[in-house]
Amino acid sequence: MSIPLLIIVGPTATGKTKLSIELAKYYDGEIISSDSMQIYKKMNIGTAKISNEEKLDIPHYMLDIVEPNEEFSVAEYEKMVKPIIKDINERGKLPIIVGGTGLYINSIIYTMNFSECINNPDYRNKMKELSKKNGNEFLHAKLKKIDPETAKKLHPNDVKRIIRALEVYEFTGKPISYYQKESGKKLNKDYNPYMIGLNYRDRNILYEKINKRIDQMIENNLIEEVVNLLKIGYNKYDTAMQALGYKEIVEYLEGKTTLEEAIEKLKKGTRRYAKRQITWFKSYDFIKWFYVDDFHDFKELKKKIIEYLAGKLRF
Repeated sequence: MSIPLLIIVGPTATGKTKLSIELAKYYDGEIISSDSMQIYKKMNIGTAKISNEEKLDIPHYMLDIVEPNEEFSVAEYEKMVKPIIKDINERGKLPIIVGGTGLYINSIIYTMNFSECINNPDYRNKMKELSKKNGNEFLHAKLKKIDPETAKKLHPNDVKRIIRALEVYEFTGKPISYYQKESGKKLNKDYNPYMIGLNYRDRNILYEKINKRIDQMIENNLIEEVVNLLKIGYNKYDTAMQALGYKEIVEYLEGKTTLEEAIEKLKKGTRRYAKRQITWFKSYDFIKWFYVDDFHDFKELKKKIIEYLAGKLRF
């Protein structure tokens, strides 16, 4: 019998975390993060990671898994999450997957074959050195020649995913976009997914939410968080330090930009990221969208979502 999954997706700053807590309380659920940056330890402010107080004693999984300089693949995510889902279900609880990383979600709801995607640390290190020597644009141009579809989706500064895409092609002879298309054709019969999408009809409201979130991150000492990471010994070339919110602050600390320029660059990059998230999630034909600005308040939004799930979500 298929395991029911409640999946909450949407662009950043739409209230996914708050909704997940409310629905976990209502359905007696436990929460699994599908955020590719919240897996990193010591990175809390810039990733908008939920605090222990906000969790309200609801179990959360896939947070603080690896160090900022460690690699973590989609295949590793899939391998870790599936036993967690099974355990939650066997204890009579509802597994709730929450986050904005589409590939992580695909790895669960679709049948994906990662066996052909070789993990080769030597090749990755070689590409990292090329990036340091020639710049991020060099690797992005290299990817564009072999996999223009993936290159179009990735920002030149997204070095981690660019290298991953290059690695897949190098050792399989096929672009990563091929595997992503193949994996997206067949739903995993082990699960019965119910997907809720949060968004704003008015894009300007979303962008304002993003801007305010980033201003709050700065007020919450994002700069100090980055300084502490650098003091520990992590550097700007480490996997997680390439993330939005961290690379911009590093540039400021290096004197390459002013703080105002770094903040504006972060806001602009996050708005672009939100656009890519929306495009990705719109590809799911079974998603039910709820537009936050259609509702008077959060309480009304929550009520409508529960009404929608009534009669559908059985566990």
